[in-house]
Amino acid sequence: MTSTNGGDVQRTGSDITRSLELLWGEGERPTRGPKPGLTLDRIVTEAVRLADAEGLTAVSMRRLSTELGTGTMSLYRYVPGKGELLDLMLDRVFTPSGEPEPPAGGWREAVEAYARETLVLYRRHPWLLQVNQARPVLGPGSVGGLERNLAGIKSMGLADPELISVIVMIEGYVTGVARTHVHEAEAVKKSGLTDEAFWEAQSPALERIMNSGRYPHLAGLSSDAFGPRFDHFEFGLQRLLDGLDVLVAQRTATSAGTPASGRRR
Repeated sequence: MTSTNGGDVQRTGSDITRSLELLWGEGERPTRGPKPGLTLDRIVTEAVRLADAEGLTAVSMRRLSTELGTGTMSLYRYVPGKGELLDLMLDRVFTPSGEPEPPAGGWREAVEAYARETLVLYRRHPWLLQVNQARPVLGPGSVGGLERNLAGIKSMGLADPELISVIVMIEGYVTGVARTHVHEAEAVKKSGLTDEAFWEAQSPALERIMNSGRYPHLAGLSSDAFGPRFDHFEFGLQRLLDGLDVLVAQRTATSAGTPASGRRR
């Protein structure tokens, strides 16, 4: 796994037209000279596998050609370069799994499912945190996922920009949690220390500091305040949903012409 800090952020392809052609199946097959058995699907599959195993920096056209047992120039007959390949990799992993329909239940269940699926996605593919996704080239996977998410939250009754903002908000929250998880895994790998060993090494110094009386609020916390059993992700997710619940109740009441008090779960 490679570092996910800002210095390693990679950008997708500059040839937007070519990326769109490849994403939507309009330019998959080269006009000449392909190695038998080599396909764009195989190239993308191998690129994702390599990124998952060794990080995004391990993915190069030369390395892929070695893994696929073909010449580097053969890959360029399918995809112009790593940037456009990255567009294809993103769309591949963002393709919704399972049924295209949103989960059964209301908008809250749909948002919960989206948040949990996204966290799993980022933990499975930590290299996603290395990619600048501010201006994505939209392929069938990304569009299909967005369509499913919108179908799941349409019942909120919000304005269209607000619906998009709900998705952006949840994505931002989950990405932050995922980045923390990935950084924790990196720290263990690079230091060789487990979380328990890391904090145990600081214990004598922290105990002296807490007993100094300079930090009474920290010193007064219970022994399980920083414990691993508390699910910070779930707690934060439910509070975000509670806030959205209040907003939806207000909009519903406004539409019906009655006062709204919101509801909590």
